[in-house]
Amino acid sequence: MQQQQKWSSTILVPVFLPAVLVIALMVIGTISNPKLAGEVFADTLNYVTTSFGWFYMLAVAIFLIFIVSVAFSSWGNTKLGPDHAEPEYDFKSWFAMLFSAGYGIALLFFGVAEPVLHYASPPAGAPETINAAKQAMQIAYFHWGFHIWAIYGLVGLSLAYFAFRHGLPLAMRSTLYPLIGDHIHGWMGHTVDTFAILGTLFGIATTLGLSVAQINAGVHYLFPSIPVSITFQVIAIAIITGLAIFSVAAGMDKGVKRLSMINIGLAIALMVFVFLVGPTIFILETFVENTGSYLSNIVERTFSLQAYTSSDWIGNWTLFIFGWTIAWAPFVGLFIAKISRGRTIRQFVVGVMLVPTIFTFLWFSVFGDTALHMIMVEGYTQLIQEVQDDHAIALFKLFERLPLTSFISFVTVILIITFFVTSSDSGSLVIDSLASGGALDTPVWQRVFWATTEGVVAAALLLAGGLGALQTASIVSALPFAVIMLIAMVGMWRALVIEQHHEASLQSHMQSHRQSGNGKQGPGFWKKRLASLVDFPSKSDVEAFIHTRAYTSMERVKQELEEKGWPAEVTFDEHNWRAHIDVIKPGELEFIYEIRLRGYAMPAFAYPEMDRDPDDDEHYYRAEVFLRRGGQAYDVYGYDQQDIISDILDQFEKYLHFLHTSPGILPWQMEEHDDDLIKPEEPDPSNDADMDAGPDTPADTSREATEKA
Repeated sequence: MQQQQKWSSTILVPVFLPAVLVIALMVIGTISNPKLAGEVFADTLNYVTTSFGWFYMLAVAIFLIFIVSVAFSSWGNTKLGPDHAEPEYDFKSWFAMLFSAGYGIALLFFGVAEPVLHYASPPAGAPETINAAKQAMQIAYFHWGFHIWAIYGLVGLSLAYFAFRHGLPLAMRSTLYPLIGDHIHGWMGHTVDTFAILGTLFGIATTLGLSVAQINAGVHYLFPSIPVSITFQVIAIAIITGLAIFSVAAGMDKGVKRLSMINIGLAIALMVFVFLVGPTIFILETFVENTGSYLSNIVERTFSLQAYTSSDWIGNWTLFIFGWTIAWAPFVGLFIAKISRGRTIRQFVVGVMLVPTIFTFLWFSVFGDTALHMIMVEGYTQLIQEVQDDHAIALFKLFERLPLTSFISFVTVILIITFFVTSSDSGSLVIDSLASGGALDTPVWQRVFWATTEGVVAAALLLAGGLGALQTASIVSALPFAVIMLIAMVGMWRALVIEQHHEASLQSHMQSHRQSGNGKQGPGFWKKRLASLVDFPSKSDVEAFIHTRAYTSMERVKQELEEKGWPAEVTFDEHNWRAHIDVIKPGELEFIYEIRLRGYAMPAFAYPEMDRDPDDDEHYYRAEVFLRRGGQAYDVYGYDQQDIISDILDQFEKYLHFLHTSPGILPWQMEEHDDDLIKPEEPDPSNDADMDAGPDTPADTSREATEKA
């Protein structure tokens, strides 16, 4: 059985085949005639940057404005998952993984090179001046600050919202659901995911090309007998792709998470070392000054296209970096979406944009300003020519003027390799998921296939024209995906408006059941409520309550609904001890009401007259209500049948009111596509290890309660 699962396939053919076909044609064409391919890449790059540069800059500005606006609006409190969900990963692991996948390699490659190159050849003004130094650092901040994380954040936020809040597949197609509905499962959805795969693959290939160039430079620096050559770089791609295959086979937690923690640890250690042995006070002063300059000039730089000059600087730098980031967006966005379930929109945006940006500013201040200090104050002017001759050698030339040169150079090469492996295996997981229609659990051989393909594409593009070919592939593949991102942004805005309307209509229509003293419950209802507050029932008592009284109450509601022409289903899950009623109105949002067994550690104030061991693992249990949007955090244990029916009808009345006040919305349910959804495994209530905490613990982060059972 395990062997069959190992070699089974989750491939979605209408997505997989077109993507593989385009990739194969490009690789074959490139290898067949590298010179012609290089010329085609150069002409294509010039056309795209000249004709569509304005579109890239405007699109990125819109992404930034939208994601910040959403985070600080009332929508910011919306959970990426059911209301009771909690984050799967702690903040440290979460940041390490999104940083390693995001652009760790880029900081190592550009941390020294970009400030030095802008200082020597600024887009405006005289070179090698104080003004050029200030401008160089502001440009570096602009290229690697809020804008690129807004690109990643928009894709990640859209995917996490639709997948975890509404149960759609974790794929780019799902972001278009509010606009095209079930057509996301047809050719339009397949096309979107195909473009996402191509953009991701070429974005990763660009990163691999940059990283092996820097690895080659570092190895040549440590061992001069090893030349800087395309041959070495292709061999390096082959070797490190093998390491990536080993990591991707290990999976998310064992492979990617561990490597990411190693990456962030080494990166921080390297930055702290340079900060301490470098011009520490100068670094702190420039960090504060450059951050202020960046914030004060962010609007002007966001819309600057150098329209009155004939320079190609904007295409070689800003458009390349933004295009590269957009090409990476499906990969990084889907990856950070997978690790961000349970966070609120505001937590997600602040975490994804603010923390990495601050780290980036520190990185460029430590490495970039140290390099500028060496040039301007210490007289190390030959660094400019060395960086201009070979961008990849910049970091290692900086280390020449610092203590322990050979050791930190060796550590840097190791760090580049681990970043390289992390990007490759993370990308393989994401591309494989996209090619499988959003499946989260795919066979190992598929992940290995994509990791190998990434290495082959990177090697082919290097042979065709080095960094220029990789640069062209990124910018061109980003163009159609930028359009998709704009459409996805509109889709998410519409979905959030509908959700806000939903909340407002429910809250204005009636008070919560706790405040419903309007005679719907019997005259003795307050006694039951009091008993539920001070009673701590056993597991068997609550199980019996759910299996009998709760289930029977739902059956009675079902019978009455069916007599009125409303189809309904009632199910009982003996494994997880929950009763579930599902009311389905064709073409509308389905109504879900569930009573679920939940366990909690016994509070210290329970039964104070009894002697209790403070280390005892004793539990009590509740019969809690769950709706489509998640757990409602109230207990109905002890209610009689009439009270349970009344509570179901209260929630059903709210549901009907929402349908009445929100006409024409698209339904989220996907009756004919239930098999496409990948539902996470539910915690087993029979296991006390899963039941020893309250409703906001990670043990209860499943979204299955919010989907059709």
